[in-house]
Amino acid sequence: MSRRAFIRWMLGLLVMIGAALAGLIKLLQQSVDRQTVGGAQAPDDVVLPKTERVTNSDPAAGTPGAPLFSFMILSDLHVSPDDPNTVRHLKQALDDMKQFQSPVEALVLTGDVTDYGRERDYKELKKTLSAYKLPPVYANMGNHDYYDIWIDRKGAFNKDTMPNGKTDWQSRERFQKFFGLSKPYHDAWEKGYHLILLSQEAYVQEKPEVGEGAWYSDEQLDWLKERLASHKDGKPVFIMTHQPLPPAGQDGGSHQLIPAKKFRALLKPYKNVFVFCGHRHQDFQGTVEHYVKESFHYFHNSSVGRVLNRSYQNAAKEKAQGLYVQVYQDKVTLRGRAFESGTWLKEADWTVKLT
Repeated sequence: MSRRAFIRWMLGLLVMIGAALAGLIKLLQQSVDRQTVGGAQAPDDVVLPKTERVTNSDPAAGTPGAPLFSFMILSDLHVSPDDPNTVRHLKQALDDMKQFQSPVEALVLTGDVTDYGRERDYKELKKTLSAYKLPPVYANMGNHDYYDIWIDRKGAFNKDTMPNGKTDWQSRERFQKFFGLSKPYHDAWEKGYHLILLSQEAYVQEKPEVGEGAWYSDEQLDWLKERLASHKDGKPVFIMTHQPLPPAGQDGGSHQLIPAKKFRALLKPYKNVFVFCGHRHQDFQGTVEHYVKESFHYFHNSSVGRVLNRSYQNAAKEKAQGLYVQVYQDKVTLRGRAFESGTWLKEADWTVKLT
């Protein structure tokens, strides 16, 4: 074989090897993309897109005094194609998080992820989330995620014909399918820290007495008790609800966590417990108290989709807010974020020392 022929043969071989490697990489990427959060596989119509551990560089990472775990809590997204403002606010939040100088290692959605819990709402949510490379995403259900029973065949909100041929069970199944869950409540460990997400298990089609409250079964509360038993070492644990607790000593009702006495009793033996709720949509600026100290640290988040004033009016439609949590060796910091302006809110800035 002449030198020229040998060179042509070598070039052809290199081209074939390159093509084979490109094809292999494409097949591997397709395999990854088919996976969903929680390891579940489901049809492509409303399943949450694959999330990745993608964080911005943190110059302090791995150095003394650096945060050990950082995550963002988004409450009350109310995503709906009927209200483009909710989608715009969610995009503002996701775009803003890309600019952080410190990482977002988990994204936690504390209920009312959709406005009505319809399949079309989840499709809109998937469309929005799919445009971003996200860290692991976890969520629980809010009362609005059960609202499909109020929608009639013409797509109108219709109290007279509720449940309009639908069931609470269907809403739960839709939520669970989207997030790859077998139950509406679940937990996860990220960077060695425990996230526990509680969900209401019924709405007014199954339990009319529940109203807009969060009913937790004995099974779910026993599950919570079991999960908490691993925290005797005092390492902080983060518990998510949707509806807020009633005042201490009360058991709750509509718009509140219903088995509140039992819930508080389960948490009391443990230190460094952090509980977060949404539902109220209250602006971090100029409304109600957002941090209450009980036997645990209790925080009321604001809303991404619709921030409300004291009169529960969406008077500042441009606002979108969330809560950024960072865990350190000896403390936890919590900071309210205004996503529309990309700024931290001085009215929502807390440091809690660990004991």
